[in-house]
Amino acid sequence: MSGHSKFANIKHKKEKNDAAKGKIFTIIGREIAVAVKEGGPDVNNNFRLAAVVAKAKANNMPNDTIERGIKKAAGDTGNVNYEYVTYEGYGPGGIAIIVDALTDNKNRTAANVRSAFTKGRGSIGTQGCVSFMFDKKGQIIIDKEAYDGDGDDLMMTVLDAGAEDFSEEEDSYEIITEPDALEGVRKAVEDAGIEMVSAEVTMIPQNYVALSAEEDVKNLQRTLDLLDDDDDVQAVYTNWDE
Repeated sequence: MSGHSKFANIKHKKEKNDAAKGKIFTIIGREIAVAVKEGGPDVNNNFRLAAVVAKAKANNMPNDTIERGIKKAAGDTGNVNYEYVTYEGYGPGGIAIIVDALTDNKNRTAANVRSAFTKGRGSIGTQGCVSFMFDKKGQIIIDKEAYDGDGDDLMMTVLDAGAEDFSEEEDSYEIITEPDALEGVRKAVEDAGIEMVSAEVTMIPQNYVALSAEEDVKNLQRTLDLLDDDDDVQAVYTNWDE
């Protein structure tokens, strides 16, 4: 991998989420409901549910809350009307943006996402217009301050568990996996008693683009803030080199 760490950005987002824990728990609750509807309540036989549970744990959602969410979803599958939608487009300076949403009203979500792009001087594109610039991977981030072990030992642990790449940054360790190998590697890290900042399937840019104009940075940040505030938006990926 490029070794281009996004830990600072992830940490910033996590801190924002910590200030609004109820919102992130609601978002993950939706994902649990959809995952259970699609593949059943057994984490061992439902990859999507396992990925959501990993995300929930990385966001410090209590185990009993996760279990209650799964049980509730299992008994209420007929009433789950959410569906996944993805939008792609460009921000200022040609920055590629992918927006994943989970919604019960696609018209509302499409209007909100389009508005966020427009207000930041960007534009929505067609499906596939920027996704080819990203690789879909499992990604685990570990804060060095929360891990006092040896980096080489951690590397061997995750590689033995199926990780495809491991990199050490100034303030973090980044572990990359194929999407279907994420849960096995996440469990190996968890079993080793190591706290994770994040553990999820994500879209990793093949190359990063810097913005030199202050106005472009301001407009892009406006788009990202508007998307972050939208309850339907699950994740936003960009190739912005911050």
